[in-house]
Amino acid sequence: MGFRGDIEGLRAVAILLVVAAHAGVPWLAGGFVGVDVFFVLSGYLITGLLVQEMVGSNRLDFLTFYVRRLRRLLPALLVMLLVTCLLAAQLLAPVEQRGQASAAAMAAVWLSNVHFALAKLDYFSSGSESNLFLHTWSLGVEEQFYLLWPALLLAIFIGRSGSKNFARLKVAMFIIFLVSFVSCVALTKLSPQMAFYMMPMRAWQFSLGALVWLQFQRDGNNNVGPYVGNVEYKGLYLAGWAGLGLIVGAGLLLNANLSYPGWWALLPTIGAGCVLAAGHSRSMAGVSRLLSWGPMQMIGRISYSWYLWHWPVLLLGRFAFGVNSPGYRAVEVLVSLVLAIASYVVIEAPIRHQSGWLTHRRAALIGAAAIMVAANVGSIHWFNQASDQMVSPATQRFTRAHMDAPIIYSQGCDDWYQSSRVNICAFGPEDARHTAVLMGDSIAGQWFPAVASAFHRPDWRLLVLTKSACPMVDVSFFYGRIGREYTECAAWRAASLSQVAAIKPDVVLLGSAASNGFTESQWIEGSSRVLNVVSPVSGHIYVLRGTPSLPFDGPDCLAENQGRPKWLSALRTCSAPLSNAHADMVFHWLQRATSRYGNATAMDLNDLVCPDGVCRAELQGKIVFRDSQHMTASFSESLGKAVEQRLAMDQLSSGQGDSATTH
Repeated sequence: MGFRGDIEGLRAVAILLVVAAHAGVPWLAGGFVGVDVFFVLSGYLITGLLVQEMVGSNRLDFLTFYVRRLRRLLPALLVMLLVTCLLAAQLLAPVEQRGQASAAAMAAVWLSNVHFALAKLDYFSSGSESNLFLHTWSLGVEEQFYLLWPALLLAIFIGRSGSKNFARLKVAMFIIFLVSFVSCVALTKLSPQMAFYMMPMRAWQFSLGALVWLQFQRDGNNNVGPYVGNVEYKGLYLAGWAGLGLIVGAGLLLNANLSYPGWWALLPTIGAGCVLAAGHSRSMAGVSRLLSWGPMQMIGRISYSWYLWHWPVLLLGRFAFGVNSPGYRAVEVLVSLVLAIASYVVIEAPIRHQSGWLTHRRAALIGAAAIMVAANVGSIHWFNQASDQMVSPATQRFTRAHMDAPIIYSQGCDDWYQSSRVNICAFGPEDARHTAVLMGDSIAGQWFPAVASAFHRPDWRLLVLTKSACPMVDVSFFYGRIGREYTECAAWRAASLSQVAAIKPDVVLLGSAASNGFTESQWIEGSSRVLNVVSPVSGHIYVLRGTPSLPFDGPDCLAENQGRPKWLSALRTCSAPLSNAHADMVFHWLQRATSRYGNATAMDLNDLVCPDGVCRAELQGKIVFRDSQHMTASFSESLGKAVEQRLAMDQLSSGQGDSATTH
């Protein structure tokens, strides 16, 4: 296949979108669609290369094909893995290193997409978005495509005449497109992780690229006829611009709060196909000319290396300095670009032109496989070392802090997204005169030790109703962790409120995280709909302000600083300011909602968690947070006396609690 500058330009569009999204450019949150463009490109290019080889010979040199792919992709990947692993071992706490090491082991053998697809969701553990090797999932998909595609094409092609070959290939590609796409859409609803990460659910994007290449072939030698008619030329011209519009539009319009891939993935996929089709016009005009612009080709040329380096640099910068501001991210993007250029010049470009790989193909393949296995074994060894460090006396304190959660989670009070069943956990005598209810998401649940201490009185019974990530705001919402609307939350909240209303408690404490992406109207009206149910039948209702969210994991930050050289640990303090403009607005909206009810109060307890306006990972010898936003049970319990005073428990017990005021 001849060189096409517009294809390099399309690679540039794809990588710019991906980097922008990962760097947090707010108006390009959907830039992750750049990966879809890469899949279509691979289907187009690899199908073209393989079919051209099969024309006239009905055979494929599998060994040469695999060696070429490894020569092109493996060296730069291994260097990125090695450097990133070495830095992570110095910068991260042992508990963080384990997750990184297991992903690195899978990335070394092109299976990280399977690793992330099968990852077990744990509400209180950091998600895959903090994994240094998350971006290698798409490389795993590509390599699995390279492994299977040649045999598939040969099976369709072999033993048939040329004209029938192309017809059969088109039919086969269309069937693959249809089956894979339907499976992708179905699994996006049923199992979003599988739909996103697994190669069979992405095969439709590769097959679309193949269909575009096949559409412009007569005999596999790039023959498109003696001329391109005016109608066809105009159609290709318009298709190219429309395709680029679909790709960029998807980057602008989509975001992480949508079920993806599903139907939405059609936008960048069809867009990439249209741009590729436009490049078959006899006249390189329109979008093809734009994409062939020199700077675009330069960016496209280093797109693979930039893809390898941009994500680890962004995360390592955050781990090292604890800052995630736009200015820092811009510097990190520039650093990753410099590393990408160096990787291309020193590693990628020289090695991809080395003839020794093809001269000694069998040795090259065995050697590459051996190096991949060695990288995998090395990552497993790193995992084991980190596990040993976790149980060492120096780090056990921080390891225990991660597990220092309220007892309600071990008692089955919280089903998270597994069901909408209401599990009421009761504490205190059944015949108590007064009843208090603590209800909400995990931000409410973290207060249980303090609240339990405050209500630990002979005449009080405490009931806990909690569902992680389910706010006390009656609004339906898309939940990114599970890749769909959180229907279990809505059903659980409605059923729980009905049960609380039937109990007619003396005191109700409601709590929610302030980080939910609700609007002002949703916060006020959604909170009011909740209060409408419980206010008429409750003594007094306290709506707790969401506790602050740190820009780092508390125990991990302490463990990292302990294991770093002094000059490096001095660059990052395990503290952050309490003030947060968005959180202040949310609390103001909660105050407006509670002001509608004579027995409701919006209560701010954050000065107990972050005294003097500073949130610290450790305070007076106690580790405050068990992650980035939840208090340890030990610290929460230490606040019991202060919470008792804020709730005016003596007045509540004597039936005078309605005089409580906002703090």
